[in-house]
Amino acid sequence: MVKKVTRKASGKTTGKAPGKITKKMSITEILQKHPETFEVFIESGMHCIGCAASSFETLEDGAVAHGIDVDKLVRDLNAKVKV
Repeated sequence: MVKKVTRKASGKTTGKAPGKITKKMSITEILQKHPETFEVFIESGMHCIGCAASSFETLEDGAVAHGIDVDKLVRDLNAKVKV
């Protein structure tokens, strides 16, 4: 598998494939970039998609608060967007 490298505005590389979902992203950011993931959130037990905290809470924060395995959730979300 070829790993894509993207550049930040500063010119530094991130070393992450563009579009890849990480546990440090906010829930709102994930849903805005990948609306098709809504179903994965619901199926995993994260029903608080529209709550105010989802705009600043990371995926990891939300998963921990709901007792959800964050690594499995990240895998499931990325599988949904085929990253």
